[in-house]
Amino acid sequence: MPPAPKHFTDSKTTNFYYSFLFLPREKRQAIEAVYAFARRSDDAADDQRAPKDAMREMDRYRILLDQCYQGRESDLDSPALKALAEAIHRFKIPRQPFEDLLLGLEMDLRMDRASTLYRTFEELEVYCYRVASTIGLIAIEIFGYRNSQTREYAVNLGKALQMVNILRDIQSDARRGRVYLPMEDLDRFGVDPGGFAEGCYGKPFINLMRFESERARHYFSEAQRLLPPEDHASMKPAEIMGAIYWRLLRQIEKRAYNVFGGAARLSRPTKLWTALKVYCGAEWRR
Repeated sequence: MPPAPKHFTDSKTTNFYYSFLFLPREKRQAIEAVYAFARRSDDAADDQRAPKDAMREMDRYRILLDQCYQGRESDLDSPALKALAEAIHRFKIPRQPFEDLLLGLEMDLRMDRASTLYRTFEELEVYCYRVASTIGLIAIEIFGYRNSQTREYAVNLGKALQMVNILRDIQSDARRGRVYLPMEDLDRFGVDPGGFAEGCYGKPFINLMRFESERARHYFSEAQRLLPPEDHASMKPAEIMGAIYWRLLRQIEKRAYNVFGGAARLSRPTKLWTALKVYCGAEWRR
């Protein structure tokens, strides 16, 4: 399940492209429409406009959702919105995940406005659900599933992917004033988040990262445990995404958690090979 929307794009350089390679055209177009909406709304939260302007933009996206769900095609002034409305109605996508996604983006806006830090992991978990698990819940409606337990699979996989994003992007996020790791964890390991922007690599930071990596691993494990056998085939796109982000986490670990001076990345051939292996039924979590 795709993670935080700040990375959504149809570019071949991203992780998402490879997870949708094997979808039928109709489903691929639907998921691309969802991602286009998520990308545009995330840009509104991420482009450092004035807070009031950004909040007004969030309200505008809620109005656009209204138009998509009400099916007033004459009100949809762009091909992208028409494609989203078509996907919503064709695959009967519930609205709540979209609403929760926008709430998650507003959490970023509050962080920008007041230098808010998450005090506990429970608070961060809400954020991860809103910006990542929601996309998973939308995506599985398009992929198709039979067992309602697959929704819990999507929720857990989304949280796993978002945790990997957070660990990978610690420095770049800090440079724009955003620190996602909870204060209780920073205090526990004696890490000053003020050093993230320039690089505070050392034993306390390594211990903190190892601890947070285990949280990501927990969500990966829960997702795999919860995926019902009857939905394995339809969740191949989600599993490809899981495999790519699992390899990204392993790369962070192999670097001894040194994410400064250049974020961990996978090459295009590695991502393509990973996608092919998962599509052919290979076990990816090793």
